[in-house]
Amino acid sequence: MDQSNMPMGVKFAVIHRAFRREMDALLREKDVTGAQFGALRALDYLERERGGEISQHDLEEISRSTHPTMTEILKKLEKKGFIETRPSETDRRRKAIRQTDKARELSFAMSRADERTFEKFCAGFTEEQTAALEEMLDRLLQNTCGGCGEEE
Repeated sequence: MDQSNMPMGVKFAVIHRAFRREMDALLREKDVTGAQFGALRALDYLERERGGEISQHDLEEISRSTHPTMTEILKKLEKKGFIETRPSETDRRRKAIRQTDKARELSFAMSRADERTFEKFCAGFTEEQTAALEEMLDRLLQNTCGGCGEEE
């Protein structure tokens, strides 16, 4: 197939699916679903940016998920040892949630996998071309949603 004639949207979709396949393979290996990893990323973000106690409600808000969905995700993550919960010090009706070292290790492994996958996809590029692509992708992201990917 002549890829130069492929519509731009299709190109983005093909690259996205290929990138996602690489990431999903590592998540399967670590026994984590995409939804569970998304909750861990949200928790990591909240811990780094806001600090203090993080509640299930905080995670639901940032992930835009429902209470029942987040409840199930958190139960599974706790059972797998990725998070710990305890009663909130400020509101006994809520649980405070924090990630464990196991979750931090997974986050590091996923970041490394992300870097390796990008390097793999840029095979044959010069350093300058790779840097230019990163710059252009940052600009595309900014143009698309005002940098929405920075927190996700």
